[in-house]
Amino acid sequence: MKKIVLIAAVLALGTTINAQLSDSLRRIVKMEGAYNFRDTGGYKTEDGKEVVLGKVYRSDAINKLSEKDLITFKNKKIKKVVDFRGTEEAKKAMDRLPENTSYLLCPAGSENLPDAQNMVKLLKEKNFLLGMYGTEGLPYFGERYRPLFVQLLTLKPDEALLYHCTGGRDRTGMASALFLKILGVSQATIESDFVASNFYLAKNPTMQQMYSGLSKMAGLSESEVKAEMELRPELIRTFFAAITKKYGSIENFFQVEMGIGPNEVAILKQKYTK
Repeated sequence: MKKIVLIAAVLALGTTINAQLSDSLRRIVKMEGAYNFRDTGGYKTEDGKEVVLGKVYRSDAINKLSEKDLITFKNKKIKKVVDFRGTEEAKKAMDRLPENTSYLLCPAGSENLPDAQNMVKLLKEKNFLLGMYGTEGLPYFGERYRPLFVQLLTLKPDEALLYHCTGGRDRTGMASALFLKILGVSQATIESDFVASNFYLAKNPTMQQMYSGLSKMAGLSESEVKAEMELRPELIRTFFAAITKKYGSIENFFQVEMGIGPNEVAILKQKYTK
């Protein structure tokens, strides 16, 4: 019965996510206190290389990691954590980390996330996530993600890094898209990696409680709320399009907003592809 339910859940998310899930066992990190903890490696680049495994991880909230999880965390050699949550958001659910783990909060764009009442209003207006990924979020992208790439450039050979937010889907999803894009991973693969969060977070009871609560407040069915809030490829396309419209290209965005030019891109490719 459980197998039938799992298959139905996968099919419900469409063929795009199936492409990512076909080899997801290489990436998923089993945690008792997190649902969307994944390795960003293992993807092929368009020049025939592969993003290395075991160096860069992404996750949802990690404030509830168990003792067993902390052992896994240490075994993965994760020494640096970058958190995209807002200041108060992070205080309410502080990361649970092994000793001697470097922690960096990057709250740009996260300090004024909509509360439940505003989310209800936005849900009724439809497509509210597009603003976060497009023009409304654009002023924050450089400030939010610059520290991550500085950390990536300086990460030691024997260390790994983790970046996360609360759900590990929107702010974290954009970070992954930028990381994979600058390494030369195809757009189709980036989109598959992005929407895979729908599958992993479907097992998170907090997400189900949120859908149920918003449904009652908005007078919408849970399926309507879920349809508005689930990740879809057009969101990451909107993200890249907004950047390209302002900066001319993703590469120019890296140069202007992060100080990462051709030399630094070459270093990133050397460190994180093989």
